[in-house]
Amino acid sequence: MQRAGPSSHDPKTDPAGRPASVRHVLIVDDSRVQLRILRSMLERWGFAVAQAESGEQAIEACLAAPPDIVISDWMMPGMSGVDLCRAFRDLPHDGYGYFILLSAKTDKAEVAEGLDAGADDFLSKPVNAPELRARLSAGSRVLAMERALSDRNRQLGEALDQLRVLHAEIDRDLKQARTIQQALVPERSRLFGTSRVSLLLQPCGHVGGDLVGMFSPGTGRLGMYGIDVSGHGITSAMVTARVAGYLSSRFPDQNLALERRFDRYFALHPPEVVAEKLNRRLAADPGVDEYLTMAYVTGDLHSGEMRMVQAGHPPPILLRADGEIRLLGEGGLPIGLVPDVRYDQVRFDMAPGDRLLIYSDGFTEARMRDGSMLEEQGLVDLFRQTAAHARGEELLHDMFWRLRTELVDSDLGDDVSAALLEFDALSVETP
Repeated sequence: MQRAGPSSHDPKTDPAGRPASVRHVLIVDDSRVQLRILRSMLERWGFAVAQAESGEQAIEACLAAPPDIVISDWMMPGMSGVDLCRAFRDLPHDGYGYFILLSAKTDKAEVAEGLDAGADDFLSKPVNAPELRARLSAGSRVLAMERALSDRNRQLGEALDQLRVLHAEIDRDLKQARTIQQALVPERSRLFGTSRVSLLLQPCGHVGGDLVGMFSPGTGRLGMYGIDVSGHGITSAMVTARVAGYLSSRFPDQNLALERRFDRYFALHPPEVVAEKLNRRLAADPGVDEYLTMAYVTGDLHSGEMRMVQAGHPPPILLRADGEIRLLGEGGLPIGLVPDVRYDQVRFDMAPGDRLLIYSDGFTEARMRDGSMLEEQGLVDLFRQTAAHARGEELLHDMFWRLRTELVDSDLGDDVSAALLEFDALSVETP
């Protein structure tokens, strides 16, 4: 096998004399005269040429240095051009190799046989130089496109691998963020004397923008809330984390809903004052576009006197012991949307056996199988039916499970959260 390099002045090379990307041609023929003729033409056109006098030599040459283009005679002793083409296609290749068969054969069946073996093009013998050059140009274009596509696929594969690594890192961070966010609600159920508060928090993704909580500055006094930050995902979760610090049950000195009295105990601020203080803090934060809705309730668990503020949150549901239903509140502006907002207080009383449900619109806006939303009446019915046989956390989890079974898609479209107060529950449950 012999090889020759291209001329630095040939039009197939760039101005610096470098050969074109498609440059290596292997010619195969048992006729040395035919090899000499082909080699002369190809080198004149700027190709690097290797040659073999049999199919077996050609395979060895391909293994040693895979060619861009193979030009092979059809009729050769031993391995024919068609057999060589089949063997060439079976060789391991980083890229595609273009195969041209030379033959005096013009029969359609024989041409079909060559195509079936993997040949890309045919040339009749004796070879016409302009036609050969045209076929080589066509083959070069095919190879250039194939290599460009392969290069793009390689780049896409590398980018995909990088994205997989980044996705895995983000997924780990989000799982940790979910753990941190769940820790914002350290207690899911707590007794306050004979009353009980239970909480439900189900983000639609790794993290969410809902928050529920409860705290007590002293015996018989209760604060509980439900919050829904606008949007979804990490930004909303960061806002909920910040608000959780403002309403901390663990650190009363940092809780803006509490006021220290005489350095001895804490008292509850009126709900409307809490909403106004929270609104001023969020509205004053530079770069924070998110706002939140909130229902916040304070209660005297001895007398049953309750006070509430509703800031754009869905109206809490009061289920009386006798089955009567009352929706509380008339709306109000969300918190953090407009500065210097004043909020109205809603007063109501609870009696032994009454239940109060604060919930997010993840419940009421859930899409059912028939295409409709659950809406307030659907939630009222769900609450009433579930409350007939369940209590505390079990009641909330049962409501959530029933909701999931009726969704058009099992995946949540929004965060779902709820806070349930069962007033004087233990005295009612225990004769």
